Amino acid sequence: MSTDLTILIIEDSPEDYEACVAALTEDSNIVNPIAWCENGEDALAYLRKEGKYAGRDHEMPGVILLDLNLPGLDGRDVLAMLKNDPNTKRLPVVVMTSSSDQTDIDRCYDAGANSYVVKPVNLDGFLAAIARLRDYWFKIVVLPRPE
Repeated sequence: MSTDLTILIIEDSPEDYEACVAALTEDSNIVNPIAWCENGEDALAYLRKEGKYAGRDHEMPGVILLDLNLPGLDGRDVLAMLKNDPNTKRLPVVVMTSSSDQTDIDRCYDAGANSYVVKPVNLDGFLAAIARLRDYWFKIVVLPRPE
């Protein structure tokens, strides 16, 4: 992944966000900018450059890490909206959630998720899962350049 592409983390838990950032940046050469939105509405405003993001000169992210269980507009709806919008449909979305419900998994892939990762409940497991995700998405996969 190009080091100039932003990683957008859509996560309502500050603890999970901090752990995710630590796992992405520690012991790696990941130097990409990281943006954080705490809910679905904020994420859509960020991507559409509306509201508090109006007039900001940020590019579309290179990849989105999306929690499903968000307050307000949940991650399932955010994913569907992203994949149905011509401006965001090509953005790679990695769903990261505690839900291992097969219905959620199927719904996310049907909606266009690029990966679905079940977050381990303990910190060591979570950090290891993010490290594997980092190695795959940011070191191996060639991503489309956002339009």
